[in-house]
Amino acid sequence: MRKISYEQAASEALLEEFRRDEKTVHLSTDIPPDLREEFGEARIRQTPISESSFVGAAIGLAGSGFRPVVNVRMATFGFVAMDQFVNQAAKITYMFGGQTKFPIVYRMVVGASKSFAAQHSISPYSMYLNVPGLKIILPTTPYDMKGLMKTAIRDNNPVISFEHMALGQMEGEVPEDEYTIPFGRAVVRQEGTDVTVVALAKMVHEALALVEDMKQEGISLEVIDPRTLAPLDRETIKVSVAKTGRLVVVDEACITGSVAAEIMAIVVEDTNIFRYLKSSPKRVGGLDVPIPYSPPMEQYALPDKEKIKAAIRETLT
Repeated sequence: MRKISYEQAASEALLEEFRRDEKTVHLSTDIPPDLREEFGEARIRQTPISESSFVGAAIGLAGSGFRPVVNVRMATFGFVAMDQFVNQAAKITYMFGGQTKFPIVYRMVVGASKSFAAQHSISPYSMYLNVPGLKIILPTTPYDMKGLMKTAIRDNNPVISFEHMALGQMEGEVPEDEYTIPFGRAVVRQEGTDVTVVALAKMVHEALALVEDMKQEGISLEVIDPRTLAPLDRETIKVSVAKTGRLVVVDEACITGSVAAEIMAIVVEDTNIFRYLKSSPKRVGGLDVPIPYSPPMEQYALPDKEKIKAAIRETLT
């Protein structure tokens, strides 16, 4: 099977969906050349640097029968449009009593690792997860990027796609045939028997890189990638923890109020699963600090293989 990059997979999904439905439109401060060349200025609009305006404009477009895809770029840029995200897009279907559809895809780059400093480095998906009415996807491979993006564009609700900055050039197998990936279905990236590791975004790849190392210590890891956070596949996580009896959740976002905490709660609040636990679940997350510009300090603030290894070992003591 051919291999393409994460970014190419996203571009391919957009091209295919824009050809499929003439009501799809694109809003961003940057113009995607391939889209502009094929679909023209009417559908591929360059916006002013005013996130609140074009995040909000997408809501009006969606309510008027269009399917806007909005590239906000850095997730930190989205904070100036929080009213449009949280108070408008997330609630408008409910406020209209479901009489009108609001299909919107908002794309945002998350994560750290490139010394972009505090105002360009953040993983804020837990903030949006706290807001009913938004669907949230977190693609971690080129295959998932394309399949989830196509599903997002076809969905009749606002969807936020959080895409990690370090994954853009990562290559993976992507079929040329048509496919989509349903929301709410996690994938078991690695089957194992001793410890369940639920990892998010780039941390999926960090966890997978530890599989062979831990095997040398006689530890078998099961690595789960949720792929979507809203809806979240709770059952796959529960089944895995019931099998292994141990849980480590790895997320680059700040540890306080994190998605990692929510995943742990899913396990410990379910008495049918809690009784299978052989040790306390562990979280490995980013420090509760703005991401430093200094490369060594940036790495210090983020989870890494050694921190994940330490948490795995703790569950076995």
